Amino acid sequence: MEWSELTEGAKAVLEQTRNIKNDKIQIVEFEVGYEQPAEVAGDSEPVSIQEEDYASLKRFTAENEYGEKYHMARNKNIVKIILLEKDKIPDNLSDFPVFREYKNTVE
Repeated sequence: MEWSELTEGAKAVLEQTRNIKNDKIQIVEFEVGYEQPAEVAGDSEPVSIQEEDYASLKRFTAENEYGEKYHMARNKNIVKIILLEKDKIPDNLSDFPVFREYKNTVE
């Protein structure tokens, strides 16, 4: 699957996994159904992550053509996507902070 085939919400999530390349894996956590408030988005288009974006991400992580390896885990509507370094999930995954979150706040 190529980048151009991704939905906009899926692209927003994946761009965050590539944002900082260092010796750490990148973890992005998002909620299916997330709508970014316009005031948070600023001059950018607000991020929206819906079920079709999740499906697009799931397909991309399984079929991407760029050589990067991802792991996705979903618990209800919360999804974590991890850009793997050295093609494996580390044993101490809880030691790695979430790099970016796209989640609705509970009030």
